[in-house]
Amino acid sequence: MTTTGADRDAGGVARWWWWGRRRSAVLDVALALVSALECAAEGVGFAEKGAMPVPVGVVFGLLVGSVLLVRRRWPIVVVLVSIAVAPAEMGFLMGIVGLYSLAASEVPRRITAVLAGMSTLAVFVVTFVQMRQDVARVDGGPPDIDPSGWYVPSIALFVTLGLNAPPVLFGLYVGARRRLMESLRERADSLEQELSLLADRAEQRAQWARQEERTRIAREMHDVVAHRVSLMVVHAAALQAVALKDPQKAVKNAALVGDMGRQALTELREMLGVLREGTAPVAPAVVPLAAVGRAAAAAAEAAADDDGPRLDALEGLCEQSRLAGATVELVVIGESRGYGPDVERTAYRVVQEALTNVHKHAAGAEVVVRLAHRDAEVAMQVENGPSDAAVADVGLPSGGNGLVGMRERVVRLGGAFVSGPTEAGGFKVSAVLPAGRHRAP
Repeated sequence: MTTTGADRDAGGVARWWWWGRRRSAVLDVALALVSALECAAEGVGFAEKGAMPVPVGVVFGLLVGSVLLVRRRWPIVVVLVSIAVAPAEMGFLMGIVGLYSLAASEVPRRITAVLAGMSTLAVFVVTFVQMRQDVARVDGGPPDIDPSGWYVPSIALFVTLGLNAPPVLFGLYVGARRRLMESLRERADSLEQELSLLADRAEQRAQWARQEERTRIAREMHDVVAHRVSLMVVHAAALQAVALKDPQKAVKNAALVGDMGRQALTELREMLGVLREGTAPVAPAVVPLAAVGRAAAAAAEAAADDDGPRLDALEGLCEQSRLAGATVELVVIGESRGYGPDVERTAYRVVQEALTNVHKHAAGAEVVVRLAHRDAEVAMQVENGPSDAAVADVGLPSGGNGLVGMRERVVRLGGAFVSGPTEAGGFKVSAVLPAGRHRAP
């Protein structure tokens, strides 16, 4: 289970008011304490110049310096306070830290530029006035340097830029870097969410593939085994009926039962062999179940394409039903030609399952199998009349999935499937398949 940025924010340390981390709160408290002490010390001189009590100046300095405590929440307030107390020559640390906090914050750049310009102007004026007074007063005598020249403005400008430019530039760099990291973190979170969605979809596809593979295997097992086993049961019932009356016919039926049993076992062994070959002998932790299922499905389909039944085997299929005592007529309309292996296999299985249903539910009924070759499609129909009441029911079990399996096979190839009772009391199964890819002669 992945952890996104929202989870990290929710599960992080408790927020101390507007501080995200405890060390940030400790740093701001320390800076505010240092700034308060500095402003308190500078408040003594301010009180003397302003002819006010010294304690008032000290308290005023403490209050002004403690404003630095809110630099992360309200950096504009810190910068404005530093500009306001600049004429009193106090709050230099607060001004430097405030400019840095302002430049690194999410305050619009226009406001940052205006406040930085105001702070620069205030510092420049205060520095210029102070230096002009210092230069003009040397032991009460004439000045060594002419204060009206370029010296004082140049030095004042140099000192102002030295105090204001580094914190602003460094704050801009830190703010840009922070925004870049947040952008990268958001992109990483979005990628994690996309990967989680992809993993869920892959799991759904794998589950669907496993279900589809189970259905396909069950359908193949039903088609391969059910028909021959049904014929075996029919022959066994006939064998039981004629065992005492006609020993020769009983021997013939017994031989047919043995042949069909061997054929069923051979087909079942071939299918299981294909599934076994489709799974490579690797560690289960290395290859997922879905990959094994897809490999088995691909191998089974490939083997079915090569060795699966064809339309030319319909006559033999009908002959097996005739040997079981059913009356089956095969009618072929049109010129026979080769189709794709999936089309021929599906057509064969439809006829096979329809004949199996006749043996199960309409024993003794007459059956007509029609196969029509058309330009772009091949059609097949298996129709039986009403069952012969004189024929004993052999008691073949029915799973109820025969018609469903036929419909799934036909629809999967883009064909049409119809089944239902006839007016004469029988049952009819019809299917139409697109010609698809022709098989090479």
